[in-house]
Amino acid sequence: MLCAGCTGKDAEGSSAGGSGEQTAAADSRQNEAGSSTETAPKTETAATASRSWSNMSPVSSMDLLYADQFSVDYYENDISLITIGDTDQFLLLPEGMSAPVGLPDSIKILQKPVKNIYLVATSAMDDFIHLDAMDLIALSGTKDTGWYLPEAKTAMEEGKIAYAGKYSAPDYEKILSSDCGLAVESTMIYHTPEVKEQLERLGIPVLVERSSYEGHPLGRMEWIRLYGVLTGKEAEAEQIFRENVDALSDVLDMEPSGKTAAFFYVTNSGSVNVRKNGDYIAKMIALAGGTYIPGNAGSDENALSTMNMDFESFYAAAKDADVLIYNSTIDGELTAIDELCAKNQLFADFKAVKEGNVWCTGKNMFQETMGLGDMIRDMNAVFADDTEYSFTYLHQLK
Repeated sequence: MLCAGCTGKDAEGSSAGGSGEQTAAADSRQNEAGSSTETAPKTETAATASRSWSNMSPVSSMDLLYADQFSVDYYENDISLITIGDTDQFLLLPEGMSAPVGLPDSIKILQKPVKNIYLVATSAMDDFIHLDAMDLIALSGTKDTGWYLPEAKTAMEEGKIAYAGKYSAPDYEKILSSDCGLAVESTMIYHTPEVKEQLERLGIPVLVERSSYEGHPLGRMEWIRLYGVLTGKEAEAEQIFRENVDALSDVLDMEPSGKTAAFFYVTNSGSVNVRKNGDYIAKMIALAGGTYIPGNAGSDENALSTMNMDFESFYAAAKDADVLIYNSTIDGELTAIDELCAKNQLFADFKAVKEGNVWCTGKNMFQETMGLGDMIRDMNAVFADDTEYSFTYLHQLK
């Protein structure tokens, strides 16, 4: 785990937002929670009110097909234990139910459905959209101009979701005043552990969205099942995920095309940014029937899924690639092959350029998590030379 030894002890300073007002607000919030906990047992039986964690054991677990970065264990009385990355745990209780006696401090309490979420991990928004659960999100770590998902952009423009600061500089006062029930952070929070510690000190549970660490591309899509648990829409999430997987069954059963493909963009310095061999994009290309190159792209276990290559090395590795796919997320979309060649005249020597087999992604690709299946299908259509196919995320450069 990244930052396993980080404690963020300097979070008391002003940069961590540890002001007296915020601390007082947090104390008030915790006092309110304590008083509600005292009255909650009125709606519970004597047996459930006095349950002990040491006597509780799961009756079943979520049967995951691809994901390995989260798990869900089910207990009696509609209680679920969520584990993220083998270390962070959350006990999800029905509304009004008190926590079991003897619950370890390391396990955070959530009440279902989780409300007033501070959503920082952009990859999770598409799951909430598909679950029709955007009303549970109150705050965003991305401004309206940063969203390519029209539903998210519109919700912020209409004031239904408020901007509460990016992952490294959240607006603690706004988050506290919104009665935030959960902060869903991206793995970028590992670089600022003091922020995570401060949010938790203020009584806000922090769930780190680790779908980017999934070893299988469809594992990223399976995270919708976790959000189904959090939002009380588990059956809907299961159906959506199964439909997306089933829709890919014919592609996954195909024999490899034998074609090679490079996925990249050119940096401002002239180097080429590529995905590492173990990255999910490289694996999506394989699922679609292609072979990802450069084959010597790093596969070390750090958090970065990309690496930069000097152009000469990229030229040597990808000159004879059958397909070039330009990643528009950072550099912007291209509309013509001439725009690619303008970045480096040596692109004119590439096989894919000569044969007109150069494609570009749309900027919405990385925010539309549930669109991974369509992206795999797009890639498969490229490898199969399917001229009748209607593309979703790729467009061909002329």
